[in-house]
Amino acid sequence: MPNRRTFIRNGALVVAGLSIPGSAYSYNRILGANDRINAAVLGTNSRGVSLSGTFAGTDRCQVTHIGDTDTRAIAKGQDAVEKAGKTRPKGEQDFRKLLEDKSIDAIVIATPDHWHAPMTIMGLQAGKHVYVEKPCSHNPAEGEMLLKALNNHPGMIVQMGNQQRSAHSSRGIIGEIHDGLIGKAYYAKAWYANTRGSIGNGKPAPVPEWLDYELWQGPALRQPFRDNLVHYNWHWFWNYGTGEVLNNGTHEVDVCRWALQVGYPTKVSSNGGRLHFNDDWEFYDTQNVNWDYADGKTINWEGRSCNGSAFRGKGRGAMIYGTEGTVMLDREGYVVYDLRGNVIRTGAEGGSSVTMGTQGGGTLDGKHAHNFCQAIRGKEELRSPIEEANVSVTTCHLANIAQKVGHSLELNPENGMPESKAARALWQRDYAPGWAPKVG
Repeated sequence: MPNRRTFIRNGALVVAGLSIPGSAYSYNRILGANDRINAAVLGTNSRGVSLSGTFAGTDRCQVTHIGDTDTRAIAKGQDAVEKAGKTRPKGEQDFRKLLEDKSIDAIVIATPDHWHAPMTIMGLQAGKHVYVEKPCSHNPAEGEMLLKALNNHPGMIVQMGNQQRSAHSSRGIIGEIHDGLIGKAYYAKAWYANTRGSIGNGKPAPVPEWLDYELWQGPALRQPFRDNLVHYNWHWFWNYGTGEVLNNGTHEVDVCRWALQVGYPTKVSSNGGRLHFNDDWEFYDTQNVNWDYADGKTINWEGRSCNGSAFRGKGRGAMIYGTEGTVMLDREGYVVYDLRGNVIRTGAEGGSSVTMGTQGGGTLDGKHAHNFCQAIRGKEELRSPIEEANVSVTTCHLANIAQKVGHSLELNPENGMPESKAARALWQRDYAPGWAPKVG
């Protein structure tokens, strides 16, 4: 007899009143119990707190469990679910126990980046659908592992949290761009500007009693605990994070790819460095990246982590340039310009979404979560399937690789693989013994 997730996935059969082969019951007879999706949110110190409330507020979705290596963060996630008016979920410090729980249909991953792909793979192997925050991988090789794991588990759903893919205004205007609104769209500029402070120079410190640091590190190479790592500052260390171009650039670079209808680039160059402060931050607070494509198109991303001077009055966004006009779009809507920069028309997204905060949240999160749940039920197509999302993430990884090796990279447009031997050495990472992902 099909299990509960099989019933949910075949939800589209409800409209025809069909019985599922091999079952003694029609879907209609078990709709009340099995159309609900039970979810566990993993990683709830910051972004996961917001997602706990979002999924708790999603139609016919119940957040039944919260998982985090920090016991204080578990309470944050539980509180967010209660605030959304739902039953307080169970808490668990070791997410692996939640993967064994057959009552859980889906996991929502908002952990540090080094856990995103390994946890997604483990979730698929445990029969869970997965909503994973961007970036979906810590390195390009993990993106390849994700696709292989998904292929090994047909019928499972994996969505990445680049929520602008669910913005009605973005979907509409990008459709118009594809239909020739601004002629041939050939160049896109994305940007992110913030005023982050220094993370200082950390010192060795005892592991706090509330943190399972061994599990927090998981697949990453072991490093002593320091007082400026947990929580948010891990973003800026190669061992755990992926830098600003993946932390925030992924969103707008993805929008640019979407608008220009391009896949992997043929060339990437990156310039900048850690220029604003002299501290432990290992990535780049100032980065200017260019990706070139085989069909004569180019994408640029400008990242300024520590100087929030806005571009066109916005801290983040994307400009799409064409032979007959330009479109600026972000999470709030869009503006269409003619070739002289005159405003032709505007469109608003409606609702409110966080644009510059570290937790995120708002209308677009709700739409993206709803789409994920409806895709599990078989009633909608995924807005950001991992096959497409991974191209954007790998594209951003290539920016960091080019910056680290210190020269532009010629790339294979079939998969993004660089020709440079030094760059290819950065395609994957080393794992802690016994913690490497196993796809099979």
